Amino acid sequence: MSALLVLAAVIMLTAMTNSTMQPLPASAPAREFSAGRALTHLEKIAAAPRPLGSAAGDRARDYLVGRLRAAGLHVEVQRAVGVNPAAGLASFGLVENIVATLPGTNPTGTVLVAAHYDSAAMGPGASDDGAAVAAMVETARAVLAGGRLRNDLVLLMSDGEEDGVLGAEAFAREHPLGRKGGVLLNWEARGVSGPSLMFETSRDNARLVELFARTVPHPRGDSTMAELYRLLPNNTDFTPLTRAGFTGMNFAYLEGSSYYHSADDSLAHLDRGSLQHHGTNMLTLVRALGAADLPTLTSDDDVTYFRIFGVMVTYPGWLVRPLAMLSLLAVAGLALLARRRELLTFPRLLAGAVTAVVPLLGSVVLAQALWQVLVAIRPAYDAMGGLLHRPEAFEAAIAVLSGLALLAWYLPLRRRLGPAAPAAGALVWPAGLGLLCAQVAPGAAFMFTLPALLCALGGLVALMVRGSAWGQVAAITVGSVMAAALLPYLARNVFDGMGLALGGAGALVLAIFGLTVLPVVELLLPEVRRKAEAPGGRPEGASRKVGVVAVALVAAGAPVGAGLLLDGVDAGHPRRTHLAYVMDADTRAAHWVSADADPDAWTRRYVSGHDVGGLPPGYARGTLWAGTAPAVEADGPRVSVLSRRGDTVEFHVTAGRGARSVTLRVDRPITGASASVAGVGAASVPVTGTRVATWPAEVRFRGIPARGVRVTLRVPGAGRIRLTAISETDGLSRVPGFVPMPPGLVAGTREDGGLVAVTRTYPL
Repeated sequence: MSALLVLAAVIMLTAMTNSTMQPLPASAPAREFSAGRALTHLEKIAAAPRPLGSAAGDRARDYLVGRLRAAGLHVEVQRAVGVNPAAGLASFGLVENIVATLPGTNPTGTVLVAAHYDSAAMGPGASDDGAAVAAMVETARAVLAGGRLRNDLVLLMSDGEEDGVLGAEAFAREHPLGRKGGVLLNWEARGVSGPSLMFETSRDNARLVELFARTVPHPRGDSTMAELYRLLPNNTDFTPLTRAGFTGMNFAYLEGSSYYHSADDSLAHLDRGSLQHHGTNMLTLVRALGAADLPTLTSDDDVTYFRIFGVMVTYPGWLVRPLAMLSLLAVAGLALLARRRELLTFPRLLAGAVTAVVPLLGSVVLAQALWQVLVAIRPAYDAMGGLLHRPEAFEAAIAVLSGLALLAWYLPLRRRLGPAAPAAGALVWPAGLGLLCAQVAPGAAFMFTLPALLCALGGLVALMVRGSAWGQVAAITVGSVMAAALLPYLARNVFDGMGLALGGAGALVLAIFGLTVLPVVELLLPEVRRKAEAPGGRPEGASRKVGVVAVALVAAGAPVGAGLLLDGVDAGHPRRTHLAYVMDADTRAAHWVSADADPDAWTRRYVSGHDVGGLPPGYARGTLWAGTAPAVEADGPRVSVLSRRGDTVEFHVTAGRGARSVTLRVDRPITGASASVAGVGAASVPVTGTRVATWPAEVRFRGIPARGVRVTLRVPGAGRIRLTAISETDGLSRVPGFVPMPPGLVAGTREDGGLVAVTRTYPL
């Protein structure tokens, strides 16, 4: 029991040492970063949603430009057309990037600090990414309070990040400072609280990470996050800027992710400590990089880095593979010594190693099954993408299920093979995963290599001190400390980042943790006994098995029940819903549309069934609810063909009065698209793949000017095409009879949610 208490204490200590900071008030010394001072800027820009092309975005731009100029920086606004491609999709936008510069006294290069001042359309974006932008203003003030830097400082407050990193792409492609390169610090948020984590780096990060670990007073993050993020399809402004030649680091906080991209990403829910942590890291790194000889920070290697017991540990990339091999050798040494002590045979060891896949797969299956059960009970969870307001009880249920899967494999196996074979065989998995990661994701290898290595060494010591029971317990416990410090924390980050919809990923990490600490579990179990038959022909302990199953069901069901009870819907923890208005301007037929699987009572005021036959051509996507709606007065989009040469068609497109953006849906695949704005410029992009069956290709233009844009499409095999143009205006209040959402509801994240969409269809 003492061993379990030690491991529990290690897990709690790890959580405590990875917490956020205390915010400093506005009265803090001028050279320090103050969350209180930064909040005064955030209150000005995060009162309302500010998507690309919105009036709120314009007000935020003007305020930020004024504050930066007042601080003494040279400020310009870059107007350009940004572009982002995806499968069957070309996204464009007229962006207005804020570029502020502070020349250095003796520069060796440029330090670029970047964050985006636009927000998602459904919320004010206090965290995503208003907090970082406000921190930039406060950082600039604090830097100037301490004197100018050696190196050039550039602050990029980009526009259009939420629509596909459009502003950063335009800055990297067109602006001289974007093509110049330098060291980049990018700042983001996926939640509303938690520590500011360095979750991504550019390649060959060794000297940058060492500077981060050495200078930042509260460094958080590890190289596993960077490796995982490189495998995901997500991107931020960091992506186009590093592709343009910048090296750097990317930061975000991600707790409270249920508020991400919602109306509740607001000042009321922002953790002031997260803002302080963002800003303290930002100011510290700006000063450190601002004073550095930047060319000396280049390297040709990545480092492994992680935090344990409050200390940031780093080691070079060349050490990753030797450590992984050493881990396997330690596991092999443990097996050989156990064989010499006649605790196992090699066939039994092989059986233990091979069958250890059962609890790993079982944990994943049980976690995903739990999610399906939760969605069946509460369909609204699906609309939240697994990012629940109060997921802790459900995460505890996943931990219990992982433990049950482990015990259901281990207990029968230890009766057949003895405890040593499954315990030693199980370590093959983390050691093997460490070796695999060393090849494909070196920064993540330590999460498996170090626990397997220390557990194997602990087991070796325990076998060598046969005469001392306390010595054996101490060796096994100390050997498991690294696993307890690393793997549960990784599972927590996986849950925070991916949500319960992908709860199997966190469950897999917990199952691996369970495999590493089997010797600790063994300390709590009785010695292996031969099966005995009880009177009446029933195996001895059959009733005990029934009791164990009952206890297991209760252990797993209790946190689920608690979660369903605690995670209710209220004004502070709202449910998400999707509702859009769409009108065919040619027929003036209008409909309400919802993509919710089970619309709530408010949404059902507007939708009544699944008949989407009245929707405009090319609009329906997936299973929708629909209902008739009154028509509104709207100009709607207009498309006119300017020229057609072979497979290239050029249009002039306007969205109509008050519309912020326009979408073009085409019933044929396209291979390329370009868009241009008079007096600003043009951008083009190749398009590969198709969108969906109902419209193979789509072109979006956000922040469209009133005078319209020119759009050119390349459509292979020139012939007849059909194009549906959709103009989009924020807000539904203009629709007659619309009743605003009650407390406890917020708009979902589907891109047409909360929009008035007016369509026209053109056969060409």
